[in-house]
Amino acid sequence: MKVRFNELVVDESDPFANCKLDRKRYANVLTKIVESYADGFVLAINNRWGTGKTTFVKMWKCDLHRRGFKTVYFNAWENDFDTEPLPALIAELRDTIGSDETTFENLLSKAASVSKIILPSIAKHITSKYIGDEASDIIFDSTEAATEVLKDEVDHYLKKKKGIKAFKEDLDKLVKNVDSKKPFVFIIDELDRCRPDYAVEILEKVKHFFSIPGIVFVLSIDKKQLGYAIQGYYGSAMIDTDEYLRRFIDLEYSLPEPSYEAYSSHLFDILNFNEFFTNSLITGNDTYQSDIKNITLFFGKNYNYTLRQLEKLYTHTRIVIRAFLSLYNIQLSVIVFL
Repeated sequence: MKVRFNELVVDESDPFANCKLDRKRYANVLTKIVESYADGFVLAINNRWGTGKTTFVKMWKCDLHRRGFKTVYFNAWENDFDTEPLPALIAELRDTIGSDETTFENLLSKAASVSKIILPSIAKHITSKYIGDEASDIIFDSTEAATEVLKDEVDHYLKKKKGIKAFKEDLDKLVKNVDSKKPFVFIIDELDRCRPDYAVEILEKVKHFFSIPGIVFVLSIDKKQLGYAIQGYYGSAMIDTDEYLRRFIDLEYSLPEPSYEAYSSHLFDILNFNEFFTNSLITGNDTYQSDIKNITLFFGKNYNYTLRQLEKLYTHTRIVIRAFLSLYNIQLSVIVFL
């Protein structure tokens, strides 16, 4: 019996073969949108946590690849142990495209010139130049030192501005070399589960570094939860996060609510309820099965359960009834309710 569900196996030859929610049709809709706006944009797939977004985008990625699109899947939550997302984003590009070493070296050098990675070394250079072993406030008492520091900062700003432009130009060449007819699809998942600072950094990097023709970014998010992360990052609950996210997101799509009936039948099978009823010393199996399905569907629909919540309900029910040798005179609907 399962307590934790395994990740759905995606068949590369038929990515939606194991989908129990009939979501291939929604993937077809999104593929047409991507094809229609090949010049590049940011698409948000916005649904609540636990509604199967991750499984869907993994199947869709495989389907896009089968149709000849170059695709990247990046799980932001798995990578937020780092402070700077730019190297990880570039690494994913390299793994997918990975043929033009010279272009990638140029891309990395441009990224290094504008990334926060080099800021600590710049600060160290400035402080050692002026402070040394003396008190740190000397630098602020010296007009000459302050002027030179400001000059260094202005020069660094100009280098960053030029570096971003050069980075985007090299990235544009790289993407066009892959396929000038089909856009490059970069899927970022679990952004709403990241540390607030990492989530905002990814949004900023997508906007300032990767907004070029030929790249379609897909953000798989719960916009409400991502909004909380943004408010946490800026330290204010008064921020209009919908308006903030409009700076980054061009189109928004929500997967329609799944069929609870179809998913309940799937859970019933995968948790081997039939095996229990067959081995139990009872009669009227059909009635007991109906009791479980009816009560779970009642809760799922009336209390707007996510798929993950429905999984937990079925799993806990299965664990409890396993404790009984027989279900004689046991009210299953009461057990499910409890």
